[in-house]
Amino acid sequence: MILSSVSRLLRNAARTQLVPRARISSQPPEEPLTAVDLVVGITALSVVILGPSCWILSHLEDYKKRP
Repeated sequence: MILSSVSRLLRNAARTQLVPRARISSQPPEEPLTAVDLVVGITALSVVILGPSCWILSHLEDYKKRP
């Protein structure tokens, strides 16, 4: 009795959880990226990622001296 009711609940839960499809359409961009856009983007990304790690590595001895 309990097993059949649990089985029925699980079947209903699995049946009603339909995930809607994403409406993704891939098309060429309206405006292609220029070389300046790419250089600015890559430079900003590099500074954001490498800046803090370079700061920490250059001040590593200062951090070691702290209590």
